Amino acid sequence: MSTDTSDPEEMSLDELRREIEDIDHEIVELIARRTYVADTVAQVKEKRDLPTTDESQEARVMDRAGENAEQFDVDVNLVKAIFRLLIELNKAEQRESR
Repeated sequence: MSTDTSDPEEMSLDELRREIEDIDHEIVELIARRTYVADTVAQVKEKRDLPTTDESQEARVMDRAGENAEQFDVDVNLVKAIFRLLIELNKAEQRESR
């Protein structure tokens, strides 16, 4: 993650756009990592004959997402919507692999 602490008003529009591009790349990389770990969870669930859906775990993930959003002063509803999409994506992939 970039730790550039330059004054935003001193940065050019191109520099700011490159910063966003770098952040977007990191976001996609993190989604890929999360998906890989979720796939591994799915394999463990399958071997242990556990259900694909774990509502209590989903609730913990959503609570944690909300807490993290508050910590970083980001819209809680937006962050929770993103995490709901990630969870649904992982659940769909888990169902398809069974």
